[in-house]
Amino acid sequence: MAKKVLIMGAAGRDFHNFNMLFRDNDEYEVVAFTATQIPDIEGRKYPAELAGKLYPDGVPIESEEDLVPLIRNHDVDQVFFSYSDVPHEYVMHKASLVNAAGADFVLADARDTMVKASKPVVAVCAVRTGSGKSQTSRAVAATLRAAGKKVVAIRHPMPYGDLVKQRVQRFAELADLDEHECTIEEMEEYEPHINAGGVVYAGVDYEAIVREAEKEADIILWDGGNNDTPFVAPDLHIVVADPHRPGHEIGYYPGETNLLMADVVIINKVDSADLDDIEEVRDNIRLANPDATILEAASPISVEDPSVIQGKRVLVVEDGPTLTHGEMAYGAGVIAASKFGATDLVDPRPFTVGSITETFEKYPDIGVLLPAMGYGEAQMKDLENTINKSDADSVIIGTPIDLRRVIKLKKPATRVSYDLQVIGKPDLGDLLARFTGWGLGLGA
Repeated sequence: MAKKVLIMGAAGRDFHNFNMLFRDNDEYEVVAFTATQIPDIEGRKYPAELAGKLYPDGVPIESEEDLVPLIRNHDVDQVFFSYSDVPHEYVMHKASLVNAAGADFVLADARDTMVKASKPVVAVCAVRTGSGKSQTSRAVAATLRAAGKKVVAIRHPMPYGDLVKQRVQRFAELADLDEHECTIEEMEEYEPHINAGGVVYAGVDYEAIVREAEKEADIILWDGGNNDTPFVAPDLHIVVADPHRPGHEIGYYPGETNLLMADVVIINKVDSADLDDIEEVRDNIRLANPDATILEAASPISVEDPSVIQGKRVLVVEDGPTLTHGEMAYGAGVIAASKFGATDLVDPRPFTVGSITETFEKYPDIGVLLPAMGYGEAQMKDLENTINKSDADSVIIGTPIDLRRVIKLKKPATRVSYDLQVIGKPDLGDLLARFTGWGLGLGA
């Protein structure tokens, strides 16, 4: 008899694990997905068009709150944990819950879920959300383009809409973001690549996505997210660590898996971190993965218009996932507020509406920063109303995209940007040449 499986997920890794391990595999019967982290995912179905011949009615997506009754009611044999950026203790609490309910708790081998590409692949991942993976991906892409290579990025999934329409998505210009009805979270990741002249693929079915990307790429860049492991088998695996959260590199799942598999580990943000914290991260890397090459990097900020900050009471809007399940206490916006002389950070909590209020209830440790939540049009409107209701003099936009493009702000605003600067030698060019042997004309 087929083993009955339940997949615990958050609209990304869970769908990928299904596609790679269970679709058209009659040794298993997937009875349901459960969903968490992302709002408004549960209550839908993984559609029949994507689920394969064994699931003509699709696969239901339930709330993770119903995990135990789902196991018992369906007589589930195995529960596959399939989401990321959570503490090790959290994972084992879930394992204990699953075992007590009568099922095996399974963590899939990362390599079993990696698509093999016919083109060289550089993967950029992280040990935690908000470590600086995005600017690292941009720097890697720029280095390869400077060597004359056509780089196509494949981005970790964020399929929160019509999953059939989102099966394979290609983004080459900003109009594509509107055509695919992208959320703020998606735009934050795709738009910088587009602005640099690149092409980005994303979606749901990563076997199909890789096959499309291969057609136009010299080199594929896996632009990971949510500290997940790569969906595409890398020839070079770069992992970013964050000394603002020392110890997290060995305390979170699957970030530590990335650390253990890494060819190169970049300790980012050394320009703004304490020396003792940098050394703690370095020691943990050396103990976990002594063969990895370690680089140090800074992510210096630049501000569009410092006069919007100086002497003003500012509302700081930071990247949403970094503040929520990423647990960061501050980001580039706070650094800009301090550097350019803001008089005060305005607490957004008295002014929140709708889903933004719910976000603060779910993540009470966010504090006086406003996460740029935008998982749909309604939430974008809630974000817009929250900002405009606040009594701040001005707004600092610390997100990877210019929010003014997608929401209407009634207050003066300035944008903070940041790029990766590798310190010393070897640099990215040296490493890409040394590890790949692709004849890039980079470094020694």
